[in-house]
Amino acid sequence: MIPDYEFERSALAQGFGTIAGVDEVGRGPLAGPVTAAAVVFTEGHIPEGLNDSKKLTARARQQLCDEIMEVAVVCVAHASVEEIEEHNILRASHLAMTRALAGLNCAVDYALIDGNMLPRDLTLPAQPVVKGDARCLSISAASIVAKTARDTLMVDLAQQHPGYGWETNMGYGSKSHIAALHDLGVTPYHRRLFKPVHNILYQDNLLTG
Repeated sequence: MIPDYEFERSALAQGFGTIAGVDEVGRGPLAGPVTAAAVVFTEGHIPEGLNDSKKLTARARQQLCDEIMEVAVVCVAHASVEEIEEHNILRASHLAMTRALAGLNCAVDYALIDGNMLPRDLTLPAQPVVKGDARCLSISAASIVAKTARDTLMVDLAQQHPGYGWETNMGYGSKSHIAALHDLGVTPYHRRLFKPVHNILYQDNLLTG
């Protein structure tokens, strides 16, 4: 499956003028924010080789991200660990998506949203696209930008909190990350309601209680 421009063309044919693709990354990690990107392309100015960010190497993602930033209108937004814990990961993902749309420096009148649900705070017409990052060029680009931005952030956070391997695991629950949680404890960037982190906190409370 290779993403194409058919979803955007369909929206244009319905009379919508500016269409944004939106995707998020970082629902599964034990640490760090959830990150979303919104991308608006002009047909004829779309980089070659776009695909689901998970199917690309880090080098390919970075190169494509640079190309996307040169030709598209782009915004990246986050929902914090505190917001993930206050709401839930789905709601926080949708917050990041709506923030990315709101932060675009152009007026968007239609959004293509990766997944099977639309954010409840969305204020413009939109369409959910299941597996959109593999089917729709704008969403594919958003997945690449969001993944690149979040990975860069986790590398920066790894310098502040060494030992957890965030520069390589990006906050996901690798064996070395879980081991570091036991050895080094929980940081402010860990999602305390996610089961592996919660279980370690619960065990620590039992030992100290």
